[in-house]
Amino acid sequence: MAATLSAGRGAKAQAARRPNILFFIADDWGRDHASCFGAKWINTPAIDRVAREGVVFTNCFTSNPKCCPSRASILTGRNSWQLKEVVNHFSIFPNEFEVFPDVLEKAGYFIGLTGKGWGPGDYKSTGWKRNPAGTEFQEKTLTPPYSGISNRDYAGNFEDFLSKRPSNTPFCFWMGPTEPHRAYEDGSGLRAGKQLADVTVPKYWPDTRPIRSDLLDYALEVEWVDRHLGLALKALEAAGELDNTLVVVTSDHGMPFPRVKGQIYEDSFHIPLLVRWGSQVKAGRKVDDFINFRDLAPTFCEVAGVPAAATMTGKSFVDVLKSDKSGVVDESRDVMLTGKERHDLGRPNDWGYPVRAIRTRDFLYVRNYHPERWPAGDPETGYRNVDDSPTKTFLLRQFDEHYRLSFGKRPAEELYHVSEDPDCVKNLASDINYAQLKRELQERMNRMLREEGDPRALGQAEFFETIRYTGPRGHAYETWLKNREP
Repeated sequence: MAATLSAGRGAKAQAARRPNILFFIADDWGRDHASCFGAKWINTPAIDRVAREGVVFTNCFTSNPKCCPSRASILTGRNSWQLKEVVNHFSIFPNEFEVFPDVLEKAGYFIGLTGKGWGPGDYKSTGWKRNPAGTEFQEKTLTPPYSGISNRDYAGNFEDFLSKRPSNTPFCFWMGPTEPHRAYEDGSGLRAGKQLADVTVPKYWPDTRPIRSDLLDYALEVEWVDRHLGLALKALEAAGELDNTLVVVTSDHGMPFPRVKGQIYEDSFHIPLLVRWGSQVKAGRKVDDFINFRDLAPTFCEVAGVPAAATMTGKSFVDVLKSDKSGVVDESRDVMLTGKERHDLGRPNDWGYPVRAIRTRDFLYVRNYHPERWPAGDPETGYRNVDDSPTKTFLLRQFDEHYRLSFGKRPAEELYHVSEDPDCVKNLASDINYAQLKRELQERMNRMLREEGDPRALGQAEFFETIRYTGPRGHAYETWLKNREP
């Protein structure tokens, strides 16, 4: 009897404990690139475990597919164009938008960060006392297996964080590997025994050996990310905290390849999202509801039992998470806005390439506001909004349709039937059969942007051209001009 009462008290104590949060965010990891998603060329047992024991969200999106603005959207619970200067890459981070780590810390949570938090950019000049993602735990290092992989021991730093957590205190930890961000060790995938034949090459590139090999190098870094996730899960198990921890696994945007990272296509802003939360969720589900990155912050607040900050415009999806249903749970979650202003340098006057887009269940409508500009940066400066890579080098030598898809100028409007053309290679914008749909999507997008206070939709686009770039200027247009001088 006494044992029964003790067990009952233990169960009640467990139920009364506030849940922990482990937010695991890879850097430049594409949405289909895990073995649980059918990628035979990538082995990801830890990611597969989270998928098996939790929920896979098949339609998660960022509102701006570049590190700095995407991570700001996660932290603040706001869409990119609602964030003033931090809409841009390498920006300042205004401190008027409360971030979820601060909200949770005020509520008694122990907060930590390892690897990449918010960045790249300048947060110190605007008054932040630490990285907006949390207090840094970065001391543990290791010897990486390949060049290009960081020597930071993410899992070791997480264990260090757990050892310093005050007793009986819930925690929120941001674990941010810098992989699979470039650069990679060329040919490392092949040397590790991976097979070219296993790779899936998207339709916007030619199917060639250099590109397949480049993807295998990328796969090795995804597997490095997975290794640290696995170690983090083991650390939670050892601490007796795994089932009381909301584990969220995602990426900031698509893979660092041409036509993906920093562009406004399906593989750019459609992001992997997997969530595990012990008995709180029905395991093995796939949910098709649209989840916006700005929904993460209010979700974390609800999980912690605290109100979301007044500045957060996202919507918690705890109700969807806890539902027993698969497929569509909340039918109202069926639309997403995305876009960008300026990412990396490489155009005269530091001009950007402003875009807004609307994604519904079947279609993606894209509005390029300055089609006279080069979307990946000007040719003479090296297309700087595309990371250097063997794939980029190969495409630049072809000067064919594949080159055009990645680097060429684009029309003012694009329309893709993404449920049939997920690689976004067949533009339907000039097809008369889609004229009415295109107009309806454009009107819906503009209405939603106005409602969200987007300066561009409100006729105040000049604000975006005033935002200071805080990073190095080695790829700026004036640097290129100076280097040309005799």
